[in-house]
Amino acid sequence: MPDFDLLVIGSGPGGQRAAVAAAKLGRRVAVADRPDMIGGVCINTGTIPSKTLREAVLYLTGLTQRDLYGQSYRLKEEITVADLTARTQHVVSREVDVIRSQLTRNHIALLAGTGRFTDDHTVAVRDVTGQDRLVTAEHIVIATGTRPARPASVEFDDRTIVDSDSVLNLETVPRSMVIVGAGVIGIEYASMFAALGSKVTVVEQRDAMLDFCDLEIVEALKYHLRELAVTFRFGETVAAVERHPRGTLTVLESGKRIPADTVMYSAGRQGLTDELDLDKAGLSADRRGRIAVDEHYRTTVPHIYAVGDVIGFPALAATSMEQGRAAAYHACGEAVNPMGHMQPIGIYTIPETSFIGRTEDQLTEERVPFEVGISRYRELARGQIIGDSHGMLKLLVSTEDRRLLGVHVFGTGATELIHIGQAVMGCGGTVDYLVDAVFNYPTLAESYKVAALDATNKLRQIGNLSG
Repeated sequence: MPDFDLLVIGSGPGGQRAAVAAAKLGRRVAVADRPDMIGGVCINTGTIPSKTLREAVLYLTGLTQRDLYGQSYRLKEEITVADLTARTQHVVSREVDVIRSQLTRNHIALLAGTGRFTDDHTVAVRDVTGQDRLVTAEHIVIATGTRPARPASVEFDDRTIVDSDSVLNLETVPRSMVIVGAGVIGIEYASMFAALGSKVTVVEQRDAMLDFCDLEIVEALKYHLRELAVTFRFGETVAAVERHPRGTLTVLESGKRIPADTVMYSAGRQGLTDELDLDKAGLSADRRGRIAVDEHYRTTVPHIYAVGDVIGFPALAATSMEQGRAAAYHACGEAVNPMGHMQPIGIYTIPETSFIGRTEDQLTEERVPFEVGISRYRELARGQIIGDSHGMLKLLVSTEDRRLLGVHVFGTGATELIHIGQAVMGCGGTVDYLVDAVFNYPTLAESYKVAALDATNKLRQIGNLSG
């Protein structure tokens, strides 16, 4: 008999949910992870630290209150790294305690160490002393996550040239900063450091940023980032990064040279599979360290599953959790509904953005007729109360059956507001539900009713003309 029914390698969102789900079904479960990485990348260097840092930035800079109290308003004049990290360390510590408690309550064995395969049912867990413990399991879930990809041509020193992990360990807030890559992580950090007063330059080899988002929302975000003195260099490629006694010099292939205190690379993620000895289990990973899976999150070896960032897109904590639960249910022979194809996307920029469903460009390309309904925070009492006059919510509504095809939000609370649209879309609801619904007053949720009325008024005009 194997030692465990299910062994999970990695304790991030996907691994944690897989372990708990199997334990709730009465299985013998173990999780292997390093003692200093309980909660995975999400808790220790990724989602939780970066979002907590953002909250600290917003609070200490007073940025969101300046429409009310003036552009010079700040809660603290000189903000130090210690001010920022105090909140981050507190939240991370509490989250780690929560995860440890959850594993203990569900009688899940926590194996301290890094795991690697010795065969397709056996994993050697190496502890901090270098000792190996061989563990066998009927089913195994790989949930090792990712790390920032580091170009071989760049000499990272984690002080002046950093990635999205080591940026959290900067000793001072840089006066100037170059961020290479205008993806989600790059733009999130660009907005945070710009809010702190750093002069930020974003270099992106593509001609646009966040091209999977609604164009109008992206343009609004760019406008606000430029207001924070962010400079964008699109269509540019970094040729070299030079380190000098007084800072760095980023040299672009076009010949431009950008001096800065710090350079941060945000050039994608690399799956943490190098040390798993996948070949001994009959598995392999692609050049980005990602493992291929089927619709049940099974690898090519049927009793070995993989979930979370290590399998690639969408690589979100929220989807990883659901993947972990689905994988554990399948391994235990429990019925589980497939994950819906519509997942909300949240981007924690300043201001934050979120969406679900399709964009205007996608609908136009697919020749799907639609109408747009817009609500602006400045029209809402809550928007005036909180001092956000720039936020907006956009509904994309089918002109044929009045169903919601997409919801796009920009501004305060966007990542929370999006779930109202998600619920309506998930239930196949129409814009008429939002017109008839009563929302608490004054709230930002009212924006749904305002946007719905805007859309239905336009639909009525179309009907009057065509009728």
